[in-house]
Amino acid sequence: MNAQSCSTECYGGLDKAGRFAGHFLLFVIRLYWGALFIKVGIMQLSQLGNTAGMFSNIGIPFPYIAVIIVAIFEIVGGVSWILGLFSRLLSIPLIIILIVAYFTTHIDVLTSVLFTYVPFLFLYTALVIFCFGPGKISLDYLICRKSGK
Repeated sequence: MNAQSCSTECYGGLDKAGRFAGHFLLFVIRLYWGALFIKVGIMQLSQLGNTAGMFSNIGIPFPYIAVIIVAIFEIVGGVSWILGLFSRLLSIPLIIILIVAYFTTHIDVLTSVLFTYVPFLFLYTALVIFCFGPGKISLDYLICRKSGK
């Protein structure tokens, strides 16, 4: 007996309700954090000089190019999450960006309060979307359903 059938047997309708609520929760997570990624990406582009200066100070090579690449991935990734289109795929560069952010800009967080700092919440959300996908309330789901995959 697999874990899902065991859960269904033990909880019946509650298990189905929980799985349905999970899709709605993924939708809300994608909307909220997708919008935040877009906001951060736009902010970085609008303050390109300041952000590039910060990147340069922490030793990131080609800081202007790095800021533009990071901001584009944040904006495109945010839009992707909101639409639920290629959400898992675009979670990968966001995860990488956030890990790099931890070990450069936010290194002090690693030695203090790791799990309550904002970059961790972005990273955690990217990992959730990567692991669980966008859920049924997404364009990915509609496309896969129509194509029979």
